[in-house]
Amino acid sequence: MSLQLHRPDGRGGLEADGTPPPDYRTQLRSPRWGAALKGDKLPSLSNPEMRPTGLVRSVLFWVSLAVLTFVVIVVGYGIGLWQFPAS
Repeated sequence: MSLQLHRPDGRGGLEADGTPPPDYRTQLRSPRWGAALKGDKLPSLSNPEMRPTGLVRSVLFWVSLAVLTFVVIVVGYGIGLWQFPAS
C-alpha cells in the first residue's frame, strides 16, 4: 500500500482513493508539448543532431584519421621520439 493510492480515513486506518490521477499536461506551458496548440496536436520539431553525414564524407574522415595516425607514429619513431623496445 502507498499513500498515493490510499488515504487516511480519519480513524487511524487507510481507505482506497477512488479519484483518478490528475492530468498534468494541462499545466505544461511550453508550446513544444502542444499545450498551446488546439486539439492537443504536437508540433513537428526538427532534430538538428540527427542529420546523417554523407557516406563519402564519413569514409574520408576515417581514412584521413587513420593516415594521420600512421604518419604521426612513423614520424615519431623516425625522429627518435619513441624507440623500439630493446631485444
